[in-house]
Amino acid sequence: MSQKDTAPPPDRFNFARHLIEVNAGRAAKTALIDDAGQLSYGQLADQVRRCSAALTALGLLREDRVLLLMHDCSDWVVSFLGALHAGVVPVCVNTLLTAKDYAYMLADSRAQAALVSTALLPTLQTAMSDGKHELKQLIVSRSQAPLPEGAHDWAALVSAATPGTGADTHGDEPAFWLYSSGSTGAPKGTVHTQVNLYWTAELYGKGVLRLQDSDVVFSAAKLFFAYGLGNALSFPLSVGASVVLMAERPTPQACFKRMTEHRPTVFCGAPTGYGGMLAAPDLPPRSAVSLRLCSSAGEALPRDIGERWTAHFGCEIIDGIGSTEMLHIFLSNRPGDVRYGTTGKAVPGYEVQLRDEDGSVITSHNQIGDLYIQGPSAALMYWNNRAKSRDTFQGPWTKSGDKYVRDPDGYYTYAGRNDDMLKVSGIYVSPFEVEATLVQHNAVLEAAVIGKNDDEGLTKTKAFVVLKPGHHATEAELQAFVKEKLAPYKYPRFIEFVSELPKTATGKIQRFKLRELENQRLFVHR
Repeated sequence: MSQKDTAPPPDRFNFARHLIEVNAGRAAKTALIDDAGQLSYGQLADQVRRCSAALTALGLLREDRVLLLMHDCSDWVVSFLGALHAGVVPVCVNTLLTAKDYAYMLADSRAQAALVSTALLPTLQTAMSDGKHELKQLIVSRSQAPLPEGAHDWAALVSAATPGTGADTHGDEPAFWLYSSGSTGAPKGTVHTQVNLYWTAELYGKGVLRLQDSDVVFSAAKLFFAYGLGNALSFPLSVGASVVLMAERPTPQACFKRMTEHRPTVFCGAPTGYGGMLAAPDLPPRSAVSLRLCSSAGEALPRDIGERWTAHFGCEIIDGIGSTEMLHIFLSNRPGDVRYGTTGKAVPGYEVQLRDEDGSVITSHNQIGDLYIQGPSAALMYWNNRAKSRDTFQGPWTKSGDKYVRDPDGYYTYAGRNDDMLKVSGIYVSPFEVEATLVQHNAVLEAAVIGKNDDEGLTKTKAFVVLKPGHHATEAELQAFVKEKLAPYKYPRFIEFVSELPKTATGKIQRFKLRELENQRLFVHR
């Protein structure tokens, strides 16, 4: 399904109202399953309209920002869609950040209200106490203790409201924000429109994943993440499927519990999660699950993990790359056309280009270039960051910040982030290629590769390696293993064994933190 094959939405478009309309005939069907119970499509529509009216009654105006800081549950979905329905802009934020981070986001977004899970309320209150920004309204979800003075109970507020008709929004007006995940440093408020959710659901949810109303979808990636927002909200709800939501961290055991109890047909995860599950001693047998398809994003999926998952469960992992800026995946493998070790081809409806350092389009094969994307789901801008907006959003094209190589068959293979790529002896080395090779060793669980200057000031590769429980390997052993599989200049000159790697809440390895660690060590040494 391409953009040309998909009917564009009308100019006046509201995604929440759109979902209510397309599911009008499914009132009794289960929409959401969370840790507390279930919500039918009829109940979801009613709660969204009530939440919309409640926000308006509290004095929130069109395009006012509201901070959405909740663990994954039906209240998150209702709050997000209720805000969209009212024309209020939810600012969806990571639940694992610090009070300092939330203080920054409150001031940066100038949020007028916050919707928060009770477990996260103390951290938010600390953020609010810095005095840099004052919230007008505080709404607490699933409160388990007396509320702060002036705060509202989410359930009471929503149930007391009279269902509203919603705002007559334009499809291109600001609808919600997502902050960048932090894999490359400071977060940026990425502003998306009402229509962007429609296009990703049509082009990827329906066009690639081929979701149907008979599916049950479970995403380990959380809703505040662009990948999770599509997986667990816009995609399944656009076709009338059921969604399994999980508040806790996506450990292998937590994921296995949902896979075996609720029997999802589609699972959405990240490479580190798939690797952890395959290494777990309690990995369920194929007969205990009902998976027909899995998807992966966040980082490139190593071939070995994809092949082992398919061998065990009998279903493919559709690896793709998306971004906060493009809202979801634009380059992907397809069901029945999976080439593990690659990220597939452009999703119909999107166009991709590789460009060299001078900005010229690369037409030859097997040459590393910067990846640019053109498609209907691009964000409007980064909030209060004109210079970065201009650098990233270049007319119809969006610069991804990733490097890729295209083979003669048209498949794209990940070569790292622009700021992660290494030049060793004047030749580009992809950290991911070295990492993907290291994890093929039977003792290695995870690996992250960065550049480290040797005694002569030349860049060499350094690997941070996490070993599987009960396994042992030496530096020399792993270096020899990589040398056998890759060109000699690519093997890691330095290896450090660590208990864990720094990651974002969505599972992305934060290589910039490893680089900062090395820089600090260099400064101390000097």
